[in-house]
Amino acid sequence: MKSSVTEHYANHLAPIYSWMVGDFDAASSDADSFYSDIALPSGNGLIAVDLGCGHGVHSIPLARRGYSVLALDTSRHLLDELETKIGELSIKAIAADLIDFTNHLGSDAAALIVCMGDTLTHLPSVEAVKTLIRDSARMLSHTGLLTLSFRDYSHELIGSERFIPVRSDDRRIHTCFLEYQSDVVIVHDIIHSLNDSAWQTSVSAYPKLRLHPDTVVAFAESSGLALAHKQTVRGMYHFAFNRKTAIAG
Repeated sequence: MKSSVTEHYANHLAPIYSWMVGDFDAASSDADSFYSDIALPSGNGLIAVDLGCGHGVHSIPLARRGYSVLALDTSRHLLDELETKIGELSIKAIAADLIDFTNHLGSDAAALIVCMGDTLTHLPSVEAVKTLIRDSARMLSHTGLLTLSFRDYSHELIGSERFIPVRSDDRRIHTCFLEYQSDVVIVHDIIHSLNDSAWQTSVSAYPKLRLHPDTVVAFAESSGLALAHKQTVRGMYHFAFNRKTAIAG
């Protein structure tokens, strides 16, 4: 049965999310390498917004770079994991939908807004993506940056290509099955878990947008942003945009 993104994570993925990601230090180091690649300046207390922060793979390295991080996610489970890692770092974890980030940022300008991982494809429509990018451009400081990453599902996989191994060990196996529709791909997360001596299977599915990279770049450019960096890492597109014009109210 297809679930909403929030339901899917709350009931299916959030409890095993840190296992899916693997070693946190390695994952956050990979995230930090991206910020080095785009020559991200030191934060010096400036505001960074992490949209769909999960358990902090991006929030933690950004805070270590000196940013005051506003970290939003709908998963209380993942935010609780993040809060165990904060220590003395300047990170405020908020349980909220990422499309409502302007309500939590208020009148403050952000030096950096990030929506990384495959979070952008979780939005309910392409129009919602356009609105998020427009809102981000409007809330950036004059020298601010917007960074996005996502997988390109616009090319349809066929046959056995639709089965994607995610991770496995001696007690758990996670596989995705992709079912393509015109504007979304339905991602079926299939989890086999060894409990005592018996294997149990749980399945949940949710939609992801079939975003084309050119569409995202066009949305950013129409919002007054310029493409400053582009790279592909293990099938994931990474973009950084900066402001090129003042954004009207």
